[in-house]
Amino acid sequence: MRTLVLNAGYEPLAVVSFKRAIVLVLNEKATVIEQIEGEPIWGARGSYERPAVILLSRYVRVPGGRSIPVTRRGVLRRDAHRCGYCGKTASTIDHVQPRSRGGADSWENLVACCLRCNNIKGDRTPQEMEWELRLVPRPPRGTQWTVRGTERADPRWSAYLELTAA
Repeated sequence: MRTLVLNAGYEPLAVVSFKRAIVLVLNEKATVIEQIEGEPIWGARGSYERPAVILLSRYVRVPGGRSIPVTRRGVLRRDAHRCGYCGKTASTIDHVQPRSRGGADSWENLVACCLRCNNIKGDRTPQEMEWELRLVPRPPRGTQWTVRGTERADPRWSAYLELTAA
């Protein structure tokens, strides 16, 4: 089970294991906002309900300029696993400006791509192929990209993430 951790200002901060959440609650660093009924945790001094959402008692300052690292998985997720050239299901990523021509591994230069389009394109640019990108590659934004651990988050937390993103 995973637990959503909210900062003292109710913005989502991270997703942690329920064991880590229990330690924060028992050390009085956090309070339980929502718990999972019927699945108690048994300890030496009694039983505790599993926390689903906890609130930190002190505000934790998060650096504002946190950049999201570029990963293959992240590019595919940003582009919804759709090819940037033909729109079919993508399983690879492609450099718009090929690396052999100085293209960087950046959010602006990478797109999700199907295997067929990636093999046809090779180390050419879309302009040389007379292809158009279906989307403009940009760095991802939003709470789901800045909160650590939300790629495996419980769908019940979507309400909390949507409320705090506004």
